[in-house]
Amino acid sequence: MTVVDAHHHVWDLSVRDQDWITGPELASLRRDFTMKDLEPEARAAGVDRTVLVQTITVPEETPEFLALADEHDLTAGVVGWTDLTRPDVADELARLRELPGGRHLKGIRHQVQGEPDPEWLLRPDVRRGLAAVADAGLVYDLVVLPHQLPACARAAADLPALTFVLDHLGKPPIASGALEPWASGLHALAALPNTVAKLSGLVTEADLTSWTVQDLRPYADQALEAFGPERLMYGSDWPVCTLATSYGTTLDLVRRLTSEHDHEQILATTATRVYGL
Repeated sequence: MTVVDAHHHVWDLSVRDQDWITGPELASLRRDFTMKDLEPEARAAGVDRTVLVQTITVPEETPEFLALADEHDLTAGVVGWTDLTRPDVADELARLRELPGGRHLKGIRHQVQGEPDPEWLLRPDVRRGLAAVADAGLVYDLVVLPHQLPACARAAADLPALTFVLDHLGKPPIASGALEPWASGLHALAALPNTVAKLSGLVTEADLTSWTVQDLRPYADQALEAFGPERLMYGSDWPVCTLATSYGTTLDLVRRLTSEHDHEQILATTATRVYGL
């Protein structure tokens, strides 16, 4: 069966710093992680295609990722970054599509989780940028925290032509074992037909050293109930996942947390359809 890893990253610290990698807990990430590092792990796990996702908000990264996707057969899509608030955002998206590897651009993402305004997505300038993403035929990846989920739902309701992809299930508080208010926010977002979610990044929301499959199961069950397998996709979140587990284990976890009947949807069909791979 074809397997798509719909969420991973790469970085080269000699090109630019990843200024979010700070403190002893993240120390193992403070080195280069490249496609040459990922490819043997992905192939060994049976992954056929991947989606490379932006890491930092600088305009130079997306063109680099597009060119990288052109060089590596494994990478079928790129979720890049551009400033949604710039007045010429539509022109910028068109420019990115014309660059080497531009056909690989499938979506846009911004680190909304770092915005102090919980309703950042609802700002008029941001919403104008989101509309331009929709007009360009791209999707929008949401990297948010649970308290930002209500704004995500409002944005999705206001922009029905744009597909919103929720990364990491909105970062549920797995380490604490709490479900609310995250679960209510997740279900409200999932009630909108133009929303999709990734079973990704869960191990790093749990206790990094003592997590178990059973710790993750209530959150995966909520996602399945809210979105159904036809609107869920697998993502490794490599190399961030290596803080808690191996690349191959992220795929094994999704298989263990979901029904075999749903694996084709979650491991391939949803990502292929949503990202147009």
